[in-house]
Amino acid sequence: MSEPIMFSDLALSEPVMRAIQKVGYEQPSPIQAAAIPVLLAGGDILGMAQTGTGKTAAFALPLLSRIDTKQADPQILVLAPTRELAIQVAEAFQKYASEIPGFHVLPIYGGQDMTSQLRSLKRGAHVVVGTPGRVMDHLRRGSLNLNNLKALVLDEADEMLRMGFIDDVEWILEHTPKTRQTALFSATMPKEIRHVCNNYLNNATEIKIASSQSTDANIEQVYWMVSGTNKLDALTRILEVEPFDGMIIFVRTKTATVELAEKLEARGYSASALNGDMNQQLRERTIERLKTNKLDIVIATDVAARGIDVERVSHVVNYDIPYDSEAYVHRIGRTGRAGRSGKAILFVAPREKRLLYTIEKATKKPITLMELPSGATVTKHRIDQFTQQITDTLQAQADLSFFNDLLAEYSHKNDVSPEQIASAIAYLLQVERPLQVKFTDVKPERERSSRDDRGSRDRDDRGSRDGGRDRGSREDRPRREHNDENMDRYRIEVGRNHEARPGDIVGAIANEAGIESRFIGHIKLHDEFSTVDLPTGISKDILAKLKKVRVRNRPLEISLDTGPRTGGDDFSRKPKRDFGPREGGGRDFSNKDGGRDKPRFGERDGKKTSFRPKKTD
Repeated sequence: MSEPIMFSDLALSEPVMRAIQKVGYEQPSPIQAAAIPVLLAGGDILGMAQTGTGKTAAFALPLLSRIDTKQADPQILVLAPTRELAIQVAEAFQKYASEIPGFHVLPIYGGQDMTSQLRSLKRGAHVVVGTPGRVMDHLRRGSLNLNNLKALVLDEADEMLRMGFIDDVEWILEHTPKTRQTALFSATMPKEIRHVCNNYLNNATEIKIASSQSTDANIEQVYWMVSGTNKLDALTRILEVEPFDGMIIFVRTKTATVELAEKLEARGYSASALNGDMNQQLRERTIERLKTNKLDIVIATDVAARGIDVERVSHVVNYDIPYDSEAYVHRIGRTGRAGRSGKAILFVAPREKRLLYTIEKATKKPITLMELPSGATVTKHRIDQFTQQITDTLQAQADLSFFNDLLAEYSHKNDVSPEQIASAIAYLLQVERPLQVKFTDVKPERERSSRDDRGSRDRDDRGSRDGGRDRGSREDRPRREHNDENMDRYRIEVGRNHEARPGDIVGAIANEAGIESRFIGHIKLHDEFSTVDLPTGISKDILAKLKKVRVRNRPLEISLDTGPRTGGDDFSRKPKRDFGPREGGGRDFSNKDGGRDKPRFGERDGKKTSFRPKKTD
C-alpha cells in the first residue's frame, strides 16, 4: 500500500507552503493531488468535480506558486458564475497568498461600483476574479489588460452555461493570449462545455473526481411542514425539547443571520451570526467559540458556512430550504462528523414541497415528517429540567442548613406548611419562564391545488429568452402575475429615460438588501420609473436603506406599488415611447445581473413554453 500524498510532496513554492501550514492543511484532496502537479508543470486541465471537493485550492495553490509579484498586470484571471462565488474565490486566493509580499487580488462583478473597480485595476492586481459580464465591460473599456495573462480558470463552467454565460466566456477567451494556461472545472460535461474544451484547451489532462450526493447514514433527517405557526416560534419549540450540543441554522440572506441571532439571544439562547459581511478574523473567532462551548448556535449562510468542521455540531436546521440538493448535502454534512450521530431538521413551506421531493430523489434518502412539539410536550420538558435541578442540588450535598432554619422559622411564624413555601418559591423561580406552556396549535392548511402548484413551479424556475446580443435594445414582454402571497410589487423612481437596465436594479437590490438575485422577481421598466417584485416581509430597515441606494445616479426611493395588477401591461402607466410591434405587450426582465436561476415556464398563446435563461451577470 503506497504512502498517502502530502502537500509537502507537491513542489509548491515556499511562501505557498507556509500559508498552507498556517491554515492547517496537510493532505490534499483527490482533485488537489491530481491537478496541482499538472498546473505546476504549465499544462491545461479539464477537471470534473463538484463544489466542496477542494477545487479552489486545486488551481489557486499551483498558480500562486508561479506568480511574479514584480509584474503589475493581471497574470491570473478566474471566471466565476456568481458574485458570491467570485468573492469566495478571491478570499481563498488572499488566504493562500498570505505569505507572498505585495500580492494583490481583485474581485470584479456586476452591481459593484465601477469607479472603485477602475481605481483598483489602475493600481494593479496579480489575480482578477470576476463574473463574465463585468469582465467583458472592463475589456471593452480597456481598463483590464490581459496582454501578460499567464493562466485562465473557468470555475463551475456548467453553471455559467446554465445561466447563459457561455457565449460571453468564449468572447473573453478570444481576447486572451493564445499562450495562456487554461483550467476548466465543471460538475457535468454537456456538449457546449465539451465544445469549449476542444476549441480553447491545449492537450488538456482530464481529471474526474466522483462525487456522491448521498447523505451519511448516521444523520437523522426530518422536516416540518410550515403552516399555522410562526417559524421562529416553531424553532423555539424545537430548541426547547430537542437535546443538542452545538447547532448550525441555515438561512438564505446575510440580513436574516443577524436578525435571527438577535431574536434567539433575546429568548435566552447563546447564538451568533456568521455571514460574508463579517471579516475573516471575526468569522474565525465565531467558529472557535462554537468549538470551545462558548457558543451553542450559529446562524449562517451557505457561503459563510463552507468548510466548518466542528465535531460538537449535533444538529443542523434548514430554517430556509436550500434551492438545490447539493447545497442541502453540504449543509447537513456539518453534523455527524467523526463518526458521531447527527440530526438535520428542514423547514418546508407548502409551496416548497417540490424542492423537498427533489432533495429526496437526489440523496436517495427519505426525509421523515416531524410533528411540532405541543404545549404539553414543552411543559413536561420544562418540568423535567426544573426537577432535575432540585435533584442535582440535593445530590451535590450542599450546605442547606441556613435555608432549612430560615424556612422552618417562616413556617412556624406564618403557620404555613413546607409544601406551601416550596410552591411559592417554585412559582417565583418560573415567572419569567413558566413551567406550564399553552400554545394555540393551528391545523396545517390544505395543500394547494394543482394549479397553484404549477404556478409555484413557474415562479421557482424563472428564466427568459434573449433574442439578441444588444442588451440595451430589448423590447418589453408581458409579465406574469405571481399568484401567491410571497411576493410584493415595489415601485422605484428610475426608468428607461435614466438609462437604467434591469441588471443595474438587480445588482443594487442584491448588494444592499442581501437578497440573492434568483429571488428578485419581475422587473418592468417604464420611462420615469420601474416596478420590481420582491419577497414579502422585507424589514423597514432594509427598505429605508434601499430608498437611498442609487442607480444611474438616482436614488431608488422604493415604495410599495399601488397601481393595478391585471396580468398584462399597466395601461395607467404605459410607457410613452413607441417600441413598435410587440408580442403581447411588455416584456419581463428578471435577474439579469448577479446570478441566474433555473429556466422558468411561461405561457404563450395558451401553451406552456420553456424559455432559455438569458445571458446575465
